[in-house]
Amino acid sequence: VQLQASGGGLVQAGGSLRLSCAASGRTFSSYVMGWFRQAPGREREFVAAISWSGVSTYYADSVKGRFTISRDNAKNTVHLQMNSLKPEDTAVYYCAARSGPPTRGDMYDFWGQGTLVTVSS
Repeated sequence: VQLQASGGGLVQAGGSLRLSCAASGRTFSSYVMGWFRQAPGREREFVAAISWSGVSTYYADSVKGRFTISRDNAKNTVHLQMNSLKPEDTAVYYCAARSGPPTRGDMYDFWGQGTLVTVSS
């Protein structure tokens, strides 16, 4: 599976962005999809994950209530809607695919190249 993330950019605090991740391959619907982020000088951290069916979603406490993960299996895409953005959300955001059950750990099989989100105060 090859993953291509897009949608990053510069936004003011309180604003919104929608990240997208396009996946290649015909087995997209069998993968759990996740979003992670890495801020400068910090370790990569879990943001959100969604089950293969889209029924179950998981969020880091820091983004719960502000971010929404969704997927469209017909279009092989996963999205991360980010609202009420804060300067501390500034990071490179990565999408990832996993053939096992959902996890907040970084044990994903495939990773995209990342898209930069910068939130100004």
